[in-house]
Amino acid sequence: MRVQYRWPVGMPLVDGLGSGLYEVRTSLGTKREARVYFCEGDGLLVLLDGQIKKTRTADLKLARRRMKEFENEGR
Repeated sequence: MRVQYRWPVGMPLVDGLGSGLYEVRTSLGTKREARVYFCEGDGLLVLLDGQIKKTRTADLKLARRRMKEFENEGR
């Protein structure tokens, strides 16, 4: 909610991953972390992927693919 209503927000809550892709991280306790990947366009924050922390490489690949799909749709 902080990201949605106070955009742009920086570290430590939001990290820019390059090419317009961003990541929100939050601790869930019990040493687990949730991540949500999103991009911004036309005044919208578009959620691309979200999960409990797994392998970052696979998560980033999926988020980048979804961001390209969103950009190619012409919004």
